[in-house]
Amino acid sequence: MYWGVNGSFIVGLFPERPALEAVDERTFYLHTKRPVPILDQLMANILISPAAKNRPEELSGGVGSGPYVVTSANSGTGEYALAANDRYWGRRPATPGVRVRFVPEESSRVVALRSGELDVIDTITPDSAEQLQGLPGVRLDRTTGTRVNQLFFNFRKPKGHPLADPRVREALSYAIDGKSLVDDVLTGSAQQAEGVVPLALKGAIRTGGYVHDPGKARKQLTALGHRDLKVKIIWESGEFPGDTSVMEAVLEMLRAVGVRPTLQQFEPGGDIQQWRQGRRGDWDVLGNGFSVPTGHASTSLQGMYGGTPEKEKTRDTYQGYVFPKIADRLADASAETDEKTRNAKLAAVQKEIWNTRPCLWAFVPDVVLARRSRVRDVRLLQLNSYDLAAVRLEG
Repeated sequence: MYWGVNGSFIVGLFPERPALEAVDERTFYLHTKRPVPILDQLMANILISPAAKNRPEELSGGVGSGPYVVTSANSGTGEYALAANDRYWGRRPATPGVRVRFVPEESSRVVALRSGELDVIDTITPDSAEQLQGLPGVRLDRTTGTRVNQLFFNFRKPKGHPLADPRVREALSYAIDGKSLVDDVLTGSAQQAEGVVPLALKGAIRTGGYVHDPGKARKQLTALGHRDLKVKIIWESGEFPGDTSVMEAVLEMLRAVGVRPTLQQFEPGGDIQQWRQGRRGDWDVLGNGFSVPTGHASTSLQGMYGGTPEKEKTRDTYQGYVFPKIADRLADASAETDEKTRNAKLAAVQKEIWNTRPCLWAFVPDVVLARRSRVRDVRLLQLNSYDLAAVRLEG
């Protein structure tokens, strides 16, 4: 069913679509044309929905067969109510009911946690973590992350457009003072990306770093005939901690090299997905985060950089990134069953991707979660997730 939804995040992670062979009511086989060594881990991200409600469309209601069922949902406000699934085949959740709320303002999340209105909050900056550190009844959990946050270029620009030229994309990247953003805006809670995927992933390599050289940015843009370039940056509120502050700082950095940037911020529940897919307004740079659910660089690389002309017809590429030779090399590496050989192939293609200059800037944030001390057995993973069914409450 996932392949029937345009722009499906999950579909982009698979190097190919497996063919399904039903064996009996509880068993099926998956057949692939080429080996997919991590197919079992990829399949762990497939939601198993009741057959009667399994349709090729975005889920908007309480459909599922896991430890919890959604009893009410409001995607516009980001509020959901969960209850233990009486028909779940596994162990019953330790907590019978959960309320999930999207609170975009970080300060509001912190106040709600301190007052006891909320029990768990995530995606918080070091400033907020410092406020909460040592407070009675509050605990912090931290780990390094596998999510990359990017200012990703729009690769759907027509031939002849300035941003279709990798030299222009490279020149713009010199305007960004990444160290200042990490130290002063993100206050040390992240690291500048040194590769096209986070280095914590299996098979990831260092491909290069983001260099701040505004003089070089101005010189190269002038030489290329784009001294007064207009650049529109879009993002969704809450995409990453401190997103608005990061974007405002980037705005000033671009202005300092003669670029004319503008910002457009979308609220959650809006139509930014249509913009990402090139179905609505035009844009030049997208503030976006990409998380990989398997811990393997190959999955992240496939999801972002494995676009093909065929996938682009249905907008199932990552911001229009389509380089057929890169996609072919990714497919070849992903099908390699020998880990050493696979990693060598992945290393080579990561260098190729870096040379296309896909990002204005990118960083890898730490994962920080705050909770009331009555919330126990939260085992925070690098993926910024935890087993909700294992969480229990005391008192």
